[in-house]
Amino acid sequence: MKDTGFFAEFRKFIARGNVLDMAVGIAAGAAFTAIVNSFVNDIINPIIGLLIGGIDFSNLQIVLRPATETSEAVAIRYGMFINSIISFIIIAFALFLMVKAFNAAKENAKKKEEEAKAAAPAAPAAPPADIQLLTEIRDLLKSSK
Repeated sequence: MKDTGFFAEFRKFIARGNVLDMAVGIAAGAAFTAIVNSFVNDIINPIIGLLIGGIDFSNLQIVLRPATETSEAVAIRYGMFINSIISFIIIAFALFLMVKAFNAAKENAKKKEEEAKAAAPAAPAAPPADIQLLTEIRDLLKSSK
């Protein structure tokens, strides 16, 4: 069976290196998110809670309807939202540092490449027109023999 059409195009897309790199990045990002969430929930929030009087952010909420025997409470859990904002800021900062380091490394490589080009010997200057003409005449005479 010949491999054409949609599935062939999909296979070609998946086999590209960029897609594999992206998949690795997503997996690493998911693991990094778990670490950041733990950092925020287990380290940052208790410290902030201690500083502002022992408040646990994850439990902050506005109860719209209290729980009854037949239904659960309806509440706006803004403490969890605060946790998410702190997590986002930490992740954004970490990504900023990674991009900054990547750009600095890229700029360093570019500078080294430019320095190498500048250090390379320049191509010899073209001979004057009369010398070029004499060279052409010599070559023509050699080829006519």
